[in-house]
Amino acid sequence: MTEKEAGAVWTLAEQFEGKLKGVSFELLSRGRKLADKLGTSLASVLIGDGVGDGDLDRLIKQGADAVYTVQDPKLAYFVCETYERVLEKLIKDYKPAILLAAATSTGRTLMPYTAVKVHTGLTADCTELDIEEGTGNLLQTRPAIGGNIMATIKTPNHRPQLATVRPKSSRPLPPDPNRSGKITRIPFDPSFVPAQGVEVKGYRREESSLHLEEADLVVSGGKGLKKGENFAAVHKLAESLGAAVGASRDAVDRGWISYPHQVGLSGKTISPKVYIAIGISGAIQHLAGIKTSETIVSINIDPDAALHKLADLGIVGDAFQVIPELQKRLDARAKHGGNHG
Repeated sequence: MTEKEAGAVWTLAEQFEGKLKGVSFELLSRGRKLADKLGTSLASVLIGDGVGDGDLDRLIKQGADAVYTVQDPKLAYFVCETYERVLEKLIKDYKPAILLAAATSTGRTLMPYTAVKVHTGLTADCTELDIEEGTGNLLQTRPAIGGNIMATIKTPNHRPQLATVRPKSSRPLPPDPNRSGKITRIPFDPSFVPAQGVEVKGYRREESSLHLEEADLVVSGGKGLKKGENFAAVHKLAESLGAAVGASRDAVDRGWISYPHQVGLSGKTISPKVYIAIGISGAIQHLAGIKTSETIVSINIDPDAALHKLADLGIVGDAFQVIPELQKRLDARAKHGGNHG
């Protein structure tokens, strides 16, 4: 093990049924910046089964210098105690300085358990990460006190420094065909599986059609809609566009729409190709949940709305006039065969 390996930045890749999840590549873009600032290497850790060399090489092409993988049929599905034993062994053998995971159901379960086992700290749901000059400490920024302030947290006395990061809060690096790195396959040890452990009987797919995080187009409504009945216009507009429906925290708190639609730090972080916000002023928590959207359209009667400043297109106007006009044009387009011209 080289000195560079011992102080490396690690990111936890995720897989399901042998296929890498997108968060694996999002984390690499975060880790790459930190590793470069520290002058160390970046490694991706993959625990699972059935992930081939081609996918492992994609981790290299999109930012990693090395990949450590432990694969076995007993690791095919996530079981916290088993995955922790694998991760703990890797941490003790290779001694990374930083370990990042996504704030998914896997990361939110595995990382706190691992932190306790290896006697270190964990900062959950980070929105920003940086390296402190002079100390090499990881600066971990996350919302606190109900999202009303942003706190920056350090773990100065223990290593590795553990953090989880919101999915969709960063974009993957573009693949670089010239990048090369080392893939290390670590043998599976039967002791990784606890004698009295959890048995996975199977997985049942979510029946809901609402997948805000994966939608290419999202239309959201906020407090500016004035009452819940007016969300019907948002639903109709989204249906015409083939979009998912989102909402601000204000709209959800008022009971106008259910929590699974909430966008922002206290809801879902999204990164659609187009995000249309109607009657949303743009609290910092909401802006942090949409900032990686490719194109943001803000419709608000207030010319000083914070969301207008972030938006690629800001429409200063009454939503109750703008939405019917948009709907009329969409209906006309549909009537004439969906001509996008």
